[in-house]
Amino acid sequence: MTSGESARHTCCILLALLALGTSPALADTLRVGTAAININPPVGIPLAGYYSPRGSEGVLEDLYAKAVVLDDGQTRAAMIVCDLITVPRHTVLAARKQIEQQTKIPGGHVMISATHTHTGPAVDRKSARDELDGINVLVKKYTEELPAKIAQSVSEACQRLVPVQVSCARGQEDRLAFTRRFWMKDGTVGWNPGKNNPNIIRPVSPIDPEVGVVYFQTTDARPVLSYVNYAMHADTTGGLKCWPDFPGVLARRLAEVKGPEMMTMFANGACGNLNHINVQWSDRQHGPEEAIRLGTILAGDVLKIYMDLKPAAAGPLAVRSEVVSLPLAPVTEQEVAAAREIVKRGSQAKFLEQVQAYKALDVAARKGQPWEAEVQVMTLGPDLAWVALSGEVFVELGLSIKAASPFRQTHIVELANGSFSYIPNRSAYAEGNYEVISARCGEGSGEIMVEAAIRMLAELAPPADQAAAPQKIIEPPH
Repeated sequence: MTSGESARHTCCILLALLALGTSPALADTLRVGTAAININPPVGIPLAGYYSPRGSEGVLEDLYAKAVVLDDGQTRAAMIVCDLITVPRHTVLAARKQIEQQTKIPGGHVMISATHTHTGPAVDRKSARDELDGINVLVKKYTEELPAKIAQSVSEACQRLVPVQVSCARGQEDRLAFTRRFWMKDGTVGWNPGKNNPNIIRPVSPIDPEVGVVYFQTTDARPVLSYVNYAMHADTTGGLKCWPDFPGVLARRLAEVKGPEMMTMFANGACGNLNHINVQWSDRQHGPEEAIRLGTILAGDVLKIYMDLKPAAAGPLAVRSEVVSLPLAPVTEQEVAAAREIVKRGSQAKFLEQVQAYKALDVAARKGQPWEAEVQVMTLGPDLAWVALSGEVFVELGLSIKAASPFRQTHIVELANGSFSYIPNRSAYAEGNYEVISARCGEGSGEIMVEAAIRMLAELAPPADQAAAPQKIIEPPH
């Protein structure tokens, strides 16, 4: 080798080393920290949705704000899931502000969602119902204290960052979640039409049977976190004591196998039109025992999925977020006037009358201004993506995002970064019934969110030679 060739060779090596030093951090250098902060409410607080005329009588099982912080050396992000029916947008913004101050994690890099447990405390949603009925003092105080607790969970997770190995896999569970919308013999769409109803023809929608699992362990194989994603309403328990429903059972069961040092984070998928009720099964499906059944089955699914875990491909951590404008649901002046009269009648009014009334008043309060909903995408290398959507999102919308995602495993997280409404797919508006009557946003809103999510996923997609095949969606027969 001549002296000139030697110099060029040395220069190439230096340039290659420089490029390695400035390239995005890879998944095998990822650090992760977790924390869980108790968010139990005081005795006497109304339960979620104000459906109970009496306050809670205590806590059956602890509620938590669970946080995971991810740090690839260049980007840091956090995901928090709370054992609540929802986390209002104003709470999300306040929590993000405190998180940014305490940890320097940008607010836009923070994903905050709820498991949607119906046996959690009511929170101040700043809705027409809160304004008209008057916000309960305990609810107001509890909601005001939430941002600090959420921020604390992230701050503590930052203090526990450790190098981890990441693996992932997906399984199928098609006998837990069911649609709650059915075509009926009279040509209408029924909502929760009851077990063994002879007037049911068939389900309106599919389910999303996918159980997504991301597993984090230390470099010496100690379990850190199991992230579990599945689409099903957490509305099984009832009663007057708070508890986290089946996600709590899931966490307990996995801890029995993996040890208490591992945190389980359950994030609900797009399940605005799904619940756990099998209308073809005569057994009672309500109460703590039903939550135990569901959580135990789901834990069994995860334990089987552990056998299929494969290392996640190396790649950078990235986050995108966009606030989209959604059209208001059409509401007339006559409907607003009728709504005020219905509210005066209180519990004497029929359920769907109350639903329509509060929707009309919430929409009227916007004074023509569209709703603002955040769509957030977080990715880790070419394999893993999380899509956070505001609201109770219909399963068809989540399936559309998964089908278009260039990432190998995509998790849909609903009720994320605030919620104001059900988000039906376009065809549901003509079908009507509860979710559509309740929806504060107009037809096509869900598709606007889907378009934004798919666009951001494409922006964060790996190069073509690293891209995964589109995610295969399996829709089981009903």
